[in-house]
Amino acid sequence: MYRDIADFALTTPSWLHTFAEVGTDAGLFIFAALFVACWWRARNAPARELAIAVVGPAGVVGAYILSEIVKLLVREDRPCRGVTTVAACPPLDDWSFPSNHAVIAAGAAGALTLAWRALAWFVIPLAAVMAFSRVFVGVHYPHDVAAGFLIGLVLAPLFALLLVGAVTPVIRVLRTRLSPR
Repeated sequence: MYRDIADFALTTPSWLHTFAEVGTDAGLFIFAALFVACWWRARNAPARELAIAVVGPAGVVGAYILSEIVKLLVREDRPCRGVTTVAACPPLDDWSFPSNHAVIAAGAAGALTLAWRALAWFVIPLAAVMAFSRVFVGVHYPHDVAAGFLIGLVLAPLFALLLVGAVTPVIRVLRTRLSPR
């Protein structure tokens, strides 16, 4: 399946290659902006709701750290070694499984959905397209992005929920101390 996708990608127009390569990273900036929008939206909401908006990025970082540990344990070579692909193949010590881009994109989508459910229709498909683009440009196997997507989508919201209990009281205290008397 990897070769079918990577070979097909080579037959597509060069503007699509650029879009697939740049779009994956640009999507991360969209997620960052949406995290700011979630915080802004929740700034006057109950403390727990604001805490969920605040800890979402930390949940994504937790999922990313776990994916890096898995990469070091599995040490799967990139599929692009010795193959012509849209993107340049990463260095030899940059392992393939799981896809960190997929972890971060799906983790952000999961954490954003937890904080603002109405975003799910947009962020989950965006994360899926971003994850697929890693196979399209040739730097990951489909199972790399599928595993990364699952790790991010499940673990980032879970890690965020684990932090909410600690952050909610801090927000309550800060609100009390910062409120005008």
